[in-house]
Amino acid sequence: MKNLVVVSAGVSAPSTTRILADRIAEAVDVQVSKRGEGLEIEYVELRELAVSLGAGMSTGLYDEKLRTALDTVSGADGLIAATPVFAASYSGLFKMFFDALDKDALTSMPVIIAATAGTARHSLVLEYAMRPLFSYFRATVMPTAVFAATEDFGAGDGTGGVSGAEMSNRVVRAARELAEYLVGVRSAVVGFGPDFGNEAEEKGAAHSADGASEGNQGVGAPNHRRSTNTQVDANVTDFATLLEGLDGTAK
Repeated sequence: MKNLVVVSAGVSAPSTTRILADRIAEAVDVQVSKRGEGLEIEYVELRELAVSLGAGMSTGLYDEKLRTALDTVSGADGLIAATPVFAASYSGLFKMFFDALDKDALTSMPVIIAATAGTARHSLVLEYAMRPLFSYFRATVMPTAVFAATEDFGAGDGTGGVSGAEMSNRVVRAARELAEYLVGVRSAVVGFGPDFGNEAEEKGAAHSADGASEGNQGVGAPNHRRSTNTQVDANVTDFATLLEGLDGTAK
């Protein structure tokens, strides 16, 4: 049984950010089930932690409610992180929560990033704000990020959910990418097409095997080895000799 945690920074109830996060989580559940695994989904609603986060940031003391939420996220097998866009970036509540998280808590964890806003003009927040944040944590951010504007919610379906063929395709593609990590096959393929399957799985298995042979612990573990096999071209004049030729002080 794999554990997926959904962090939602929506501030209203109901929240369009939570609706989008739910849609992605459901799609991940379907994709994991197709691969013969079970999935447990837990939710962390940041609006319920607003007071705890404020106190923690100002005093350095985290109450039990906040500590439980931080432990839930750090103990997950995978993460969905969703935020509304405020002032062209993720919300302050979202940033405060991840500021409170230990810097090593998300190392190698597969993450789907998602955001909601009033207009599609804010969609690049996923790339210039959210992806760098999770890269700092050394998380493995899925290639496909999911953005939904106001017009994407309940357009013609009467349910208030996320609709539209393009949006559905992005949700499914992101879910498929995360599912491959959760079941233990972390693909080396950067882009996942609609026919992603056996070929990518085989490449991912080969990539994981190569990593294990180099001392990685488990599938997709980070490889901290760095190459020291440098070669020096004997025909290149060193910098000190070039300086001597310029000032004429040494021959």
